[in-house]
Amino acid sequence: MAGHQGGEQGGRQHEHVRVAVIGSGFGGLGAAVRLRREGVTDFVVLERAGAVGGTWRDNSYPGCACDVPSHLYSFSFAPNPEWPRTFSGQEHIRAYLEHVADTFGLRPHLRLNAEVKQMRWDAERLHWVVETAGGTLTADVVVSATGPLSDPKIPDIAGIDTFEGKIFHSAQWDHDYDLRGKRVAMIGTGASAIQIVPEVQQQAGRLTLFQRTPPWVLPRADRPITGAERWLHRQLPFTAKARRGILWGIRELQVQAFTKRPGELGLIESLAKRNMYRAVKDPVLREKLTPAYRIGCKRILLSNTYYPALARPNVDVVASGLAEIRGNTLVAADGTETEADVIVFGTGFHVTDMPIAERVVGHDGRTLAESWKDGMKSLRGATAAGFPNWMTIIGPNTGLGNSSMILMIESQLNYMADYVRQLETLGGQVALAARPSAVNAWNRRVQERMKRTVWSTGGCNSWYLDENGVNTTVWPGTTTEFRSATRHVDLAEYEVVRPPKSVTTAAGSASRAEAGPTSRTEKAEA
Repeated sequence: MAGHQGGEQGGRQHEHVRVAVIGSGFGGLGAAVRLRREGVTDFVVLERAGAVGGTWRDNSYPGCACDVPSHLYSFSFAPNPEWPRTFSGQEHIRAYLEHVADTFGLRPHLRLNAEVKQMRWDAERLHWVVETAGGTLTADVVVSATGPLSDPKIPDIAGIDTFEGKIFHSAQWDHDYDLRGKRVAMIGTGASAIQIVPEVQQQAGRLTLFQRTPPWVLPRADRPITGAERWLHRQLPFTAKARRGILWGIRELQVQAFTKRPGELGLIESLAKRNMYRAVKDPVLREKLTPAYRIGCKRILLSNTYYPALARPNVDVVASGLAEIRGNTLVAADGTETEADVIVFGTGFHVTDMPIAERVVGHDGRTLAESWKDGMKSLRGATAAGFPNWMTIIGPNTGLGNSSMILMIESQLNYMADYVRQLETLGGQVALAARPSAVNAWNRRVQERMKRTVWSTGGCNSWYLDENGVNTTVWPGTTTEFRSATRHVDLAEYEVVRPPKSVTTAAGSASRAEAGPTSRTEKAEA
């Protein structure tokens, strides 16, 4: 196992590593591969579950698949010529992540069933004390890759405890429960729900969909990838790279409409309406399913089977959210009552209030959740003021509305790699602490750009927004722009923190306030 014994904490010896990575989805495994490529082998990957895969391990509901083309939804450094479909299913993506773990020799670094209970910055020793379900360790650097789609959110519904049937979330699917002939209530109309509905409709005696807001749904250009195509990608890898490049380029060209000229999305809206009209002939149902906001304001969904399923005789659409549960009677906000045997919540995840933030304690004793109580913000989507040598993958304002998150993850891995290099260059026991001024300046620029986007002007209330109505989730630009912004660490945006014993000047003592109460800081030269 990578790592070594070091540092006593409360009289006990703990393993010490250079880097602790939290999570083993795309972000965590990508970080592990990049660390090895940088020559860093003294790291562990802490995973709360018993296997790798992140959201693609947890979400195994019927019909689960990706809405980004397979050749774009994979690492550039780990191309997969064997993708079976243009849009691959959950089982294939999970198998790909297992393959990455094996191919790049990550198994010895994995700590499974090691949920992180708390990580606390030790300002005296300049390292993180990480308490896990499997014990405590210390790390010079923590890379949090828990992801925004990892902790399911079930709304607080009055009377939910009185329901006599079965309840589960889409990300916690009960495969032992037989839906055949049951009265099923599907709560929500997000990306998971539109994949679940067509599958459950075929089994359920009756399916009732509770819809607060209808989504825009475009056709899904999914097909099997032929044997000839796979052979070509195996024999001539540049063809797979070219395929990926074309998929990426098309999406880069679309970004302007989302971020600067939302009015141009009208054509896409008409395509979505045509997709609905082909399958739904009932004018009353059409009216229920037609959004009243600009396409793109909420996540655009892809399906060829969602609308046909809703038009089936055993499906009801309640154009209102679930407000109350009285025994087995579900009451919508508009008063509609429905009897159900099972409730499936497709109500998303804790995205703008990630639970992991409660477990990160910075230099001043505050948690990251407390630091972010007025809204998540970080420097270049990676580091937060008050949390030295801590960074996150898929942090605030790094999400995408029309392309592959793997592109953003790889950009953040570039930033992480340079961050570790800078620590090595600075030498000795050292930490980098993001300056509050730099974090605020970056956030102001992001939010200023956000004002023109469809997510701000499109007239919807999406999961991209926090409780204050601020979009702390999506990146308001191209993936090329983000890659440029995260190619290198700008030391002018950080304080260099040294151990207290190296404080030798009054000036050094005076600069402690921003970087840590007991640490010496040096102003880094750009």
